Amino acid sequence: MPILLDPDHMRTLVAIAESGSFTRAADEVHKAQSAVSMQMKRLEDQLGRPLFEREGRQSRLTADGMRLVEFARRLLRLNDEAVASFRAPGLSGHVRLGTPDDYMANFPQLLSRFARAHPSVEVTVMCEPTSELLKRLQQDDVDLAIITYVGQTQRARIFRRERLLWVTSDRHSVHEEPTVPLALGRPDCSWRATAILALDSIARRHRLVFTSWNAPIVGQAILEGFAVSVLPESALQPGMRVLTAGDGFPELPPVEIALVRAAGAINPLAEALERYIVSALDNIGGGLPLSVAAE
Repeated sequence: MPILLDPDHMRTLVAIAESGSFTRAADEVHKAQSAVSMQMKRLEDQLGRPLFEREGRQSRLTADGMRLVEFARRLLRLNDEAVASFRAPGLSGHVRLGTPDDYMANFPQLLSRFARAHPSVEVTVMCEPTSELLKRLQQDDVDLAIITYVGQTQRARIFRRERLLWVTSDRHSVHEEPTVPLALGRPDCSWRATAILALDSIARRHRLVFTSWNAPIVGQAILEGFAVSVLPESALQPGMRVLTAGDGFPELPPVEIALVRAAGAINPLAEALERYIVSALDNIGGGLPLSVAAE
């Protein structure tokens, strides 16, 4: 017979991973610590693999345990999506979402699932850089926007962090040029400022050869070996090579991705889409309020 993993056990495992403790996880899932331990032992018996190992007085996830956590998150999201599609009130109408096109890699599939869960809701997606989306929020031209967060607004809900990476073509050696050619966004792009500051900090010579807000065009410039650029991890494409300190490129600070709703907007469609995006893409544990994320 096939092994069926208990969703309750999956939720407990995720709580342990996110809280870092059996005790705190027990509080979160409203169980006794002994019950939490029994659930984890049951999972280990089912899979025939140790999910935890002792480190002093503490237990930490093994490689298999961390792998199972990722599966658990996906299973729970699918479960919550299925329940929400039946329990949610019949939503209908039109909601406007803005996002930089750097983050579009995961969106077609996500929006397709949202459309199936809410077939009477029409979603319009507008791809523009963060600075333009913040203006559109103020002008009520979009209901909800995904932005690269660098302290622009106190209404932001940070829900994802990714590594910002130096990238080049895996078929060219443009990164080895004495003066590195760069393909970056326009002057008010935070990644552009970060990249230039990082190179200046190690006195690495560079020149700007390509400027664009258009992520697919920048990606093509990278793949053709025209220039080096910086991208979040989720935007990497086949044919791209990540450059490291060993290649002469310093580590960059992570990207924080946030959701912002239009000021004063009471829009159940925007609220439903926000919950859906956070549920699908959150990797920091529930979409942290700004006051927590900034600590």
